[in-house]
Amino acid sequence: MRLSSFLAVFRPALPLILGLSLGCSLSLLMVSWTQGDTEDGCSDELLNGGLLQGSHVGEHQGANGEDGNEDFQPRIVPYHKDPSKPHKKVLRTRYIHTELGIRERLLVGILSSRTTLNTMGVAVNRTVAHRFHRTFFFTGLRSTKLPHGMMVVAHGDDRPVWLMYETIRHLHQHHGNEYDWFYLAQDDTYTQAERVMDLVGHLSAGQDLYMGRAEEFIGGEERARYCHGGYGYLLSRSLLARLQPHLDSCRNDILSVRPDEWLGRCIIDYLGLSCLEKHQEMTYRYFELQKNADPEREDSSLFKNAFTVHPVSEPTLMYRLHKRYSQIELDWTYAQIQQLQVQISNLSELTPEGKTGTTWPIGVNPPFQPKTRFEVINWEYFTEDHIYSCADSSPKCELRGADRADVNSILETAVERLNERYQPQLRFRKQRLLNGYRRFDPTRGMEYMLDLALEAFTQKGHSQVIAKRVGLLRPLSAIEIIPMPYVTEATRVQVILPVTARDQDFVGNFLDTYVVNALDTRDNALLTFLFVYDPFDAQRVSQTDVFAGVKAMIGEVEKRFSEVKIPWISVKTEVPSQVKLMDIISKKHPVDTLFFLASVWTEVNADFLNRCRMNAISNWQVFFPIHFQEYSPALVYRDQQPSAASSFSSEALRDGRFDRHVFEEACFYNADYMAARTKMAADILDNDEMLESMDVYEIFVRYSGLHVFRAVEPALVQKYVHRVCNPRFSEDIYHRCVLSNLEGLASRSHLAMALFEQEQANSQPALTALTRAYFNHASPSSTLPTFTHAFNTIQPGLLKDKLEQAGVGHHLTHWILDYLTNHPQYVRTRDCVSDMVVCNTGAPQGTVLAPFLFTLYTADFMYLVVEGGDLLLIGSGEQEVAHLGFERILHFNIYIIAGCFFLIIRVHTTSINTMQHL
Repeated sequence: MRLSSFLAVFRPALPLILGLSLGCSLSLLMVSWTQGDTEDGCSDELLNGGLLQGSHVGEHQGANGEDGNEDFQPRIVPYHKDPSKPHKKVLRTRYIHTELGIRERLLVGILSSRTTLNTMGVAVNRTVAHRFHRTFFFTGLRSTKLPHGMMVVAHGDDRPVWLMYETIRHLHQHHGNEYDWFYLAQDDTYTQAERVMDLVGHLSAGQDLYMGRAEEFIGGEERARYCHGGYGYLLSRSLLARLQPHLDSCRNDILSVRPDEWLGRCIIDYLGLSCLEKHQEMTYRYFELQKNADPEREDSSLFKNAFTVHPVSEPTLMYRLHKRYSQIELDWTYAQIQQLQVQISNLSELTPEGKTGTTWPIGVNPPFQPKTRFEVINWEYFTEDHIYSCADSSPKCELRGADRADVNSILETAVERLNERYQPQLRFRKQRLLNGYRRFDPTRGMEYMLDLALEAFTQKGHSQVIAKRVGLLRPLSAIEIIPMPYVTEATRVQVILPVTARDQDFVGNFLDTYVVNALDTRDNALLTFLFVYDPFDAQRVSQTDVFAGVKAMIGEVEKRFSEVKIPWISVKTEVPSQVKLMDIISKKHPVDTLFFLASVWTEVNADFLNRCRMNAISNWQVFFPIHFQEYSPALVYRDQQPSAASSFSSEALRDGRFDRHVFEEACFYNADYMAARTKMAADILDNDEMLESMDVYEIFVRYSGLHVFRAVEPALVQKYVHRVCNPRFSEDIYHRCVLSNLEGLASRSHLAMALFEQEQANSQPALTALTRAYFNHASPSSTLPTFTHAFNTIQPGLLKDKLEQAGVGHHLTHWILDYLTNHPQYVRTRDCVSDMVVCNTGAPQGTVLAPFLFTLYTADFMYLVVEGGDLLLIGSGEQEVAHLGFERILHFNIYIIAGCFFLIIRVHTTSINTMQHL
């Protein structure tokens, strides 16, 4: 009774007790199975594995016989260099694809002969060779005159089979590890390069493949086929590697007249492979051209889809085939573009914006949206004969050259597209261009708006002249990656610094920057000074050296860096022309020297030196950077000078501009300069005046034939400086110098703020102050002019006399006076209207006539300033210049700054140094 009651009490917990017991029993049993007897096995494994080298099993027990329970501590084996063994230098490949085993896809070999190399070989080279990565022309005997721009390999024997044998051996020996596929063809074969490249791109490179047009052997008894050489054939790299050991046996054992048949027999006998026309669902397509066939009339699908065409009997036929296939590819491309445009148009309905969100043309980037008024892209106005936006800032110039060809082409395209759209109901014929506008959008291309006078003809023969506006776009084409030679950042840069007596005050800052960025960092750069003495200073150099202070600073740098030597060269000349100075420097350095021609305002740094090394390529490219020029602090910051931290901020390039008028900095190799200078020697014939009229940039552009790379360089920053323009230089160089000084004062927003402050301050006469600010760098915050109400100062009575003196007719003069007098004015703000006032002075602003009248009204107002060799004339023209009395006026240039017209005249006198009213 007690047992049953006891079981009744524990019956609810009985399943839990049984589960725990069974679980513990199974856990103990599994531990014994998995571990087993682990003492000897584990110790033996550790000993054999070398993890406990030099130890024994007994060492793992404690002193009292118990097993140790401490964690295993790994032992670090230090690296000790054995001095008895030679050090092995790790050599890295030049290109990463070589180290990774990445090869180019296709190499092309054209089998030619001495008689056809200059005809058919040249035709192949001009049509399709440039579309492949690399193309070789293999011939037996080298002709006396090789074509230019072709890679020709001559084997020394004209026998066809011998030529094939040597070609296969040459490809495997010299290019077997560089390419995955090899394409061989004869010089009477036209090849569609893009289609062959597309075929190769779809084939696996790791297989033996012999692909082309399959041809039966003579007799036709065998099932195996060889590839006909006239239609070209593909050989894989692996097949070429397997065939190489058997080439000598094939040459000795196989007799054949045809080289392609000999190669096919060799591949079949020794590799067991036959020529294939279809592989992996890819078909080798070809077309046999019949005798006297006209490529323009060939319209079959076999012709349009062919990879190769054979036979081509003459070079003219090769060019005609190329034209025909180019037109086929162009038509196919246009059809694909239209299909994509239709798809984009259909899909645009599913977008939130709908069809209104699509841009025109469909698939082209939308127009550039300016964020500020200064980013608005200007439209250029043109007619069929003139354009009203000229490179020399002239208001109107004649259309010629590329501009005329561009306008004629766009007019023809506009009429052609109109006829395509409206025919046969209407047919258009251009009569004349009413108005034309164009602008270059960097995100899209060149945009055009044309107002055309068209004569429209109906189907019944009726005609009518209509005016129609059309819009066209010449989109930007695909970006082309130009292959460039290999360059390295380890090249030594030879910095050349010309210094004149006027520039020596800036040398200290240049040396400090050079020491910090080049010498302290041990950059691979050398510095050479070029001291330019004028004849007067050169005569007194023994008593007083004008560059003594600069030479002392150089000595201090050499004392600080004992391993550094900074040489200098002294030159005596009246005109420090860049070409004359470089002629001296070039003779004193090796031909492989990389020059960096700097100025005293240049701040040398490691980033720019590396870009100089990368962008200047010997016998290929020269580099002329466009430095960033800071604006005048007096104009930009006025009373608030910038903090020291602002120069290191992310907006360091905000208050300035890239000075496109300066060509002082340049990176080029000495060999390239000497080659260009040699070509120039025939033109100058010791003409020093020509050397003075040119700079290094113009020499490379005109005589080198190299790629002149001109680009902005953010790493090349210069502080604001007012350059002294030498009037002895050429007109173009002098003109660029003056423009650089004028445009480098400040931006339009800064000038506008300075003008506003000037108007509020109501300070001294504006024209006087602005000219002094230009020449003497005076702070223009209180001296810039205001012309806000200039047009309101016109007095009709005085204007009448000036109109009559200018030759304006009596009736037109009275009409203008009637236009300017008794005109009512009032001010309206919302619903409030002021009283009407009748005005008899001034000209209505915003009209076309007002600026002309104001210019004529102030035509006899003139100020004259002479500083150095520059004469600044304000508010005048050529008639007043004739009354100045200077007999040695060289020329004058008109500049515009802050709305003022400046006429700068170059003279040879410095006697007048004050401002006077004439």
